[in-house]
Amino acid sequence: MDHVSHPHIEKRKKSNKFIGKPRGFNNWLAIKITNIVGTMWCAYAFTALTLLSLPDAVKGGRGPLVAWVAQTFLQLVLLSIIMVGQKVDAAASDRQARQTYEDAEALLQISDDIHRLLKQNTNVTEQIGELIRRTEGSEMKSLA
Repeated sequence: MDHVSHPHIEKRKKSNKFIGKPRGFNNWLAIKITNIVGTMWCAYAFTALTLLSLPDAVKGGRGPLVAWVAQTFLQLVLLSIIMVGQKVDAAASDRQARQTYEDAEALLQISDDIHRLLKQNTNVTEQIGELIRRTEGSEMKSLA
């Protein structure tokens, strides 16, 4: 009986894909915009932009100041900062997923290697058994 790798191992060797790229113009554009807005430089630019309207909000009193903080500062500045945090978190998650993937591939290969070695061991054991049977048969004939 010959060694046959698990079909999943052969399929993985052929495809060797992990993470796909976005397809279509809309997805491409969305990722480009996200990568620009989701930077600390963009957060700094938004901070500068919002600070331009701060004096008017302060002059307007408590209501306009609260509205400025909630609608202008938080929405513009925190949006970028949250996106940066998500990118950092996603990168860490991607590294962990990649490591898990590589560990699983290594385990599949080790399992395949063990299976191959067991097959070789079975073949050698059968050959040894056959030699013993022949030797015993020869000894029996010489005694008779």
